[in-house]
Amino acid sequence: MKLDVLVFASHPDDAELGCGGTIASLTSAGKKVGIIDLTKGEMGTRGTELTRAQEVENASEIMGITYRVNLDLGDSFILNTRENQIKIIEQVRKTQPHICITGAPFDRHPDHGKGTSLVLDALFYSGLKKIPTSNAKAGPQDPWRPSHILHYMQDRSIETDFVYDISDYWEIKKKAILAFKTQFNINEPGNEPETYISSKNYFKQLEARARYFGHLSGFTYGEAFQYYLSPTPLRSMDVFFEHTPKR
Repeated sequence: MKLDVLVFASHPDDAELGCGGTIASLTSAGKKVGIIDLTKGEMGTRGTELTRAQEVENASEIMGITYRVNLDLGDSFILNTRENQIKIIEQVRKTQPHICITGAPFDRHPDHGKGTSLVLDALFYSGLKKIPTSNAKAGPQDPWRPSHILHYMQDRSIETDFVYDISDYWEIKKKAILAFKTQFNINEPGNEPETYISSKNYFKQLEARARYFGHLSGFTYGEAFQYYLSPTPLRSMDVFFEHTPKR
């Protein structure tokens, strides 16, 4: 399967939180988007592997994702090894994305920065022909490196190169996040403890951030991105003729 965009996430729900609106916008426009989750999120305080797997399935359906793979690299144990790089390289060469989107270079959760570092190394090495990989069905894989790599924002702010308008897709993003019902917007914690992300206040903060970046850019809701190896390359000014932001 050849994809237009491949999104990487250290944990199930990271992609939804960081760029769920952008994903929904792209799939609605007919783009083929896939997600690679590096871990199963099994060390999370709330939920289980089984409940989170079902939540992933539900969220993917909401966003229009038909290709999603979990590499099971170990929650809280992500290592930048050649073995783990190869698992990512195999997915990149299999799907041949034009754009890859990965997490923040540094964040509150150690897995986020570690996962991003692993992905960035693997994306570079994926273009080297002397690193052989194979697909079980198709045989030896050709080298492939994406043309563009973006970082989505996670818990902590990162330098922003552009903001993507998700005003028409905020409700889809919200629904996809809330598909992880063991993790977010929980009224009664029940037998499991309340966590940093489970309260309604956390979800309000997510909406406030989307409104803030939307406001800065002349939209209602926005998602912030950093272009890896800035500056952002442009070959035409078409992007500036597509809309008239109100600011």
